[in-house]
Amino acid sequence: MTLPIFPPGFLWGASSSAFQTEGAVDADGKGPSGWDAFAALPGRIKDGTDTTRGTGFHARYREDVALLAGLGADAFRFSVSWPRVVPGGSGAVNADGLDFYDRLVDELCAHGITPAPTLYHWDTPLPLEEAGGWLDRDTAHRFAEYAGIVAERLADRVPMWITINEPAEVTLLGYALGEHAPGRTLLFDALPAAHHQLLAHGLAVRALRAAGADNIGAAFSHAPVWTAGDSDEDRFGAELYDTLTNWLFADPVLTGRYPDENLAALMPGPVADDLKVISTPLDWYGINYYNPTLVGAPRPEALETFSGFTMPPELPFGIREIEGYEKTGFGWPVVPEGLTEIVTALHARYGDRLPPLYVTENGCALEEPHADDRRIAYLESHLTALRAAMDAGVDVRGYFTWSLTDNVEWTEGASQRFGLVHIDYETLTRTPKRSYTWYRDLIRAQKTQKRNPAVEKAYVMPPE
Repeated sequence: MTLPIFPPGFLWGASSSAFQTEGAVDADGKGPSGWDAFAALPGRIKDGTDTTRGTGFHARYREDVALLAGLGADAFRFSVSWPRVVPGGSGAVNADGLDFYDRLVDELCAHGITPAPTLYHWDTPLPLEEAGGWLDRDTAHRFAEYAGIVAERLADRVPMWITINEPAEVTLLGYALGEHAPGRTLLFDALPAAHHQLLAHGLAVRALRAAGADNIGAAFSHAPVWTAGDSDEDRFGAELYDTLTNWLFADPVLTGRYPDENLAALMPGPVADDLKVISTPLDWYGINYYNPTLVGAPRPEALETFSGFTMPPELPFGIREIEGYEKTGFGWPVVPEGLTEIVTALHARYGDRLPPLYVTENGCALEEPHADDRRIAYLESHLTALRAAMDAGVDVRGYFTWSLTDNVEWTEGASQRFGLVHIDYETLTRTPKRSYTWYRDLIRAQKTQKRNPAVEKAYVMPPE
């Protein structure tokens, strides 16, 4: 496959998160997170991986920054661990925790790599989780305080900020289905967790700007929802699922409204006032894309799953397996055209209200750590699909692959490997895979090749 040329200034990056990589769960004054407590419960980590070690990033961050520099990456998306900075979720600030991120940012800057921190990638401080977590409105205000603390320390060197990551997954998997931390099984009663994360995002945008930060976005999971059948029940199930996983989060942020009045009525607090905060304008909007979802009417007699998790039969929709596509190690279908579909759908839905886009996550898990032909093909096809959306007029400014290294893949432990760099979980040795070399060569070629206006189809990066 010959990859298309991306425009000058297009940002090439890689991603990671604190819980999945840092380890050092109690080093330098870090407090426990809800995920630390959840992972310690018997059977929660399916392969028994010790999540307290991560990939050793806390101790070996300089080694990983050198790997980023070897890639020629423009940017590194990492996450700041809230309980490492504010162990209790509020109150005393842990200076040693802030110092770690200060050193990381300095190391990235010294190598000419843009630091792009995510302030929340699922690791809620345990005291806040025990007090209700995202079901409690106070958590949103504590998050905004924490965002301001981080920005006051780092904003002079950080030119790109991400407030929250994938609030849909936190709501669905953590509070509705109980498959992720904190393990609640509230079904539709989990909706306050969605609202409070959105409120936290809006409050954090304001806190960041007050502390001198700019170029602020967030990372939302988005994917096409395909209807499994022709019945009214199938269409209703697919539309509801589409609303809950895509538009329940994007609409409030980009339009200041919820997509459905009935859902809005289920949200807590002064919703109209909150929406004014939630819709505080962004500088850019991040998309995490992996695969479409096929949805229809519920089938109580069949095993319905979401990313490998069993769906309760009382839900008004059911997930079907998408046939006819290659599968990743997770069993997710490889559908690159789904990226074109969702990016252009966002552009069509929001028009001028949609800020510039970044793909903040995209990648594939493979169980075999060195069989990288499939990963290279996956990345090639998805970048081609992304360029097709750009050719259709969508303003996309950059791409972050998930992930730089293999990492602790939440409840899957070490069994699902997304990284460009292999991690030996016994020794924590890093070994670049062939996909690392491929991505390095891609970045180099994109930056150095002679540009042909006919090939580029006159696409010009819009001005800042």
